[in-house]
Amino acid sequence: MILNVSGRTDIIAFYSKWFLNRLNEGYVDVRNPFNPNLVSRINFDDVDLILFCTKNPIPIIDKLDDIKIQYIFHVTITPYKDDIEPNLPSKSDIIEAVKKISTTIGIENVYVRYDPIFISEKYNIEYHIKAFTKLCSLLKGYVKTIIVSFIDNYQNVRKNLPYLKYRSFTEEDYKLIGENFSKIAKNNNMVVQTCFEERNLTEYGFIKGECMSKELAFKLTGKAYKKWQARKGSACNCVELVDIGMYNSCNHLCKYCYANYDESKVKININNHDVNSSLLIGHINSNDIIKPRKR
Repeated sequence: MILNVSGRTDIIAFYSKWFLNRLNEGYVDVRNPFNPNLVSRINFDDVDLILFCTKNPIPIIDKLDDIKIQYIFHVTITPYKDDIEPNLPSKSDIIEAVKKISTTIGIENVYVRYDPIFISEKYNIEYHIKAFTKLCSLLKGYVKTIIVSFIDNYQNVRKNLPYLKYRSFTEEDYKLIGENFSKIAKNNNMVVQTCFEERNLTEYGFIKGECMSKELAFKLTGKAYKKWQARKGSACNCVELVDIGMYNSCNHLCKYCYANYDESKVKININNHDVNSSLLIGHINSNDIIKPRKR
């Protein structure tokens, strides 16, 4: 089993102590987002690999030695300011954290995501090229792969259009991003990759790959995994991941986020977090059905 920690919220940034408590207890419970009374119980003895997805890895850096299960990091670093990403620490501190993680666990186990890209009058193509240049130069020798994606028309994105003020991409936009990002990455001994994107920019030197390919999963664990059934028929070929997070619980409150689709619930959920609970948010109830999650 490969755990995603997490695509539904930023567990590392806001709930690291809870996660480390669950590791010590040996199991974690996860509510089914579509059937709240159904709870999956995951035994960490059944976990082969952890994929940490975070915008802020700083809270867990000093605890990495406590994690005995193999893991890799995907750290998202984007160039937006407080109008779009209101609750992030400074990007320079995050970059320093990535360097420390890379030094600790190896450059091959750290990926950076420049994700998502959107274009507006404020965050135009020139802005992104300049930001990407700075990011790659600062991370040279610490990161090999940068994964990029383009903004999707999620419910929360539509709601936050007055903040985002983004416009549609043109072919010229894709050309400028493709040519410049490829050159910048190459100059810094990196490759740039898209995953699950209709415009993969391979014609400009991008790699079309998966965030967690079956080849990478086998390399890291020695085991074969099926593809993610939730995306059957899509362009995504990632292997199946088990997410232990919960939607509407991330306090970054990024305006482009898909996981916070109802921000009115975020504060409520955060207030219902108990660091000692087996669940990320709330507690097990008497009418909950707990089922062990198998490999």
